Amino acid sequence: MAARTSRSSAKDRPSFRCSECGWTTVKWLGRCPECQAWGTVEEMGAPAVRTTAAGRVTAAALPIAQVDGKTATARSTGVDELDRVLGGGLVPGAVVLLAGEPGVGKSTLLLDVAAKAATGDHRTLYVTGEESASQVRLRADRINALNDHLYLAAETDLSAVLGHLDAVRPSLLVLDSVQTIASPEIDGAPGGMAQVREVAGALIRASKERGMATLLVGHVTKDGAIAGPRLLEHLVDVVLSFEGDRHARLRLVRGVKNRYGATDEVGCFELHDEGITGLTDPSGLFLTRRAEAVPGTCLTVTLEGKRPLVAEVQALTVDSQIPSPRRTTSGLETSRVSMMLAVLEQRGRITALGKRDIYSATVGGVKLTEPAADLAIALALASAASDVPLPKNLVAIGEVGLAGEVRRVTGVQRRLAEAHRLGFTHALVPVDPGKVPPGMKVTEVADVGDALRVLPRGRSRTPARERAGAGSAE
Repeated sequence: MAARTSRSSAKDRPSFRCSECGWTTVKWLGRCPECQAWGTVEEMGAPAVRTTAAGRVTAAALPIAQVDGKTATARSTGVDELDRVLGGGLVPGAVVLLAGEPGVGKSTLLLDVAAKAATGDHRTLYVTGEESASQVRLRADRINALNDHLYLAAETDLSAVLGHLDAVRPSLLVLDSVQTIASPEIDGAPGGMAQVREVAGALIRASKERGMATLLVGHVTKDGAIAGPRLLEHLVDVVLSFEGDRHARLRLVRGVKNRYGATDEVGCFELHDEGITGLTDPSGLFLTRRAEAVPGTCLTVTLEGKRPLVAEVQALTVDSQIPSPRRTTSGLETSRVSMMLAVLEQRGRITALGKRDIYSATVGGVKLTEPAADLAIALALASAASDVPLPKNLVAIGEVGLAGEVRRVTGVQRRLAEAHRLGFTHALVPVDPGKVPPGMKVTEVADVGDALRVLPRGRSRTPARERAGAGSAE
């Protein structure tokens, strides 16, 4: 009996044979060890290559101008910030993948969207594979997401999910998450590459056939990338990234891929005990309102997609108690801060920073990664080193190079307009900033030396040029 089992298992094994000498093996090799020929080991009994014959078409091809585009009109989700990122709303038949770290608020946001998008003519089906139906109901009570046209199901089987689609016939499907659903026809555990590919493919086909919009929740790896095969991002129509520090209230929904709109839009949300709400004016989260100016603080205007946000950079320097001074950052890139320290020491002639502990951070959990914040970082460090505050209502915008020059950045006029709207009256910008908002004084700086003139103890090699906006006193 054992011998028979051994023979049958050996027969089922794949076999490879050398086309030159006939030598056989159970695995493929690039070079035959018998005749030493390269590229001659081939699989025995490999299926023959067949060509696909022309078949019946599902619909006749039409000139593109005659294709009806009304069926692809976007419908609002009820959440303005998400509509901004999606390009106006959800298109019927569109499949959206929303990925983010655990606990960032993905399920809370989508449950709120599911409740607001549900109407008498457009039902919503929320399928959870990670929680029970009662757990989702408790969250719905907390964020006030109860709706008679919102249907809830807890399933982990793909066939059961497709059965719910036949029973409910929703206009919007929310699946939380795609890594928890498995198909009985495919081997492997839920979340595996084959399972994710099969589940996503089945739901995409169902969405296109029914004209049903689908929101898929996706997991991320420890590196922050979307888990699963890269093919998943190619299959879906929209890929959104949900970002935010779990210790801060701010959440950002950033478009990574969008077949129906731009990918440079960002939606801002605030996560709180009652749920998650959109922020039409989030700059207040990134500022500290004080009666008097404090040394080591400087304001800048960053661009998140197309949206300008005023953010505050803070720096603190203290005498070091160890041979190697500390360099600690929060919300800022350590490499950019280190570069600004080197530029200040070499080009700005500030030598008090080399042997001191330096701490730099942003306010409100915002992360500043674009070079336009370089000038604000440099001024905050210089202000902390001299213990002299910068003037109130001042913003600094510009990229600083290793030679100390202040370079132009994109969207200067848009940044200045946002700063002026929030009441800031003075700005440090690179040379030739363009049109200046009325009533705002703009100082053009060519290098770090010019910028340091705003400090009482700052020194400059050449005088800076000042411009006043239309309608202000020269």
